[in-house]
Order: sequence, then C-alpha cells, then structure tokens
Amino acid sequence: MSEPSASDTSAPTARNVLGEPLTICGCEPMTGWFRDGSCRTNGADLGLHTVCCVVNDAFLSYSRAQGNDLSTPAPQYGFAGLRPGDHWCVCAPRWLEAYEDGMAPPVRLEATEESTLALIPLEILRQHAA
Repeated sequence: MSEPSASDTSAPTARNVLGEPLTICGCEPMTGWFRDGSCRTNGADLGLHTVCCVVNDAFLSYSRAQGNDLSTPAPQYGFAGLRPGDHWCVCAPRWLEAYEDGMAPPVRLEATEESTLALIPLEILRQHAA
C-alpha cells in the first residue's frame, strides 16, 4: 500500500451525527459555512455552523430576539432572508441555547455534521429530528 502523494488534495468525507456520510442541508437558500449547501465546518468556523435545521416561525422570532435576524433580507450579502420550512445550517451553540429555552427547531440528522456531538448529545438531537 502506498502513501498518499503530495498532490493528493482529497479530504476525508464529512460524517453526520449518525456516523454516515454527511448529506446536503439546503441550497435554496444556499447555506453552510462554505456556502455549498452542507453543514461542514473547519477551524475557521468559530460559530460551528453544523446543525441542519428546518426553521420555523418560533425559531426565527427567537433568533431575531437574540440579535441574529435570519428572516430579514440582506441583499448586500446575497441573502434573501429565511422563511419557515427553509433548511439552514445553524450554529451548534445557538441551537443548544434555543433548546434550553424551549425554542429549538427540528433537526435533519443526516445533514448535521458529527462535530456537533461535542456540544449536543445525540439523544437530544434525535428528540428533535425532522
């Protein structure tokens, strides 16, 4: 078996909280730290945008009250604003905060990146599975 070559730039496949390959969260609107529809992360993502959620009115209102208005369009950033039913990569600490306040939106486990488990137990995520 040979060692990978220096020109091999392939990265390991991202995994979800179920230990399977990570699926796309959503592309309309485009979501994710990398704005590629996936809730993948890297060391530069200080917010840990790893929880794939199906946003609802309650969460959008909650997020706005916490200072993060996700429903108002921001055309300067190419952001049309979220509507209930949209899929969005939410920061794990914000999702946990919403959970603790009884406002957590449903989670798509197959599209939630495994690093989320460092902050949120799988059992809690399963209780909120979409």
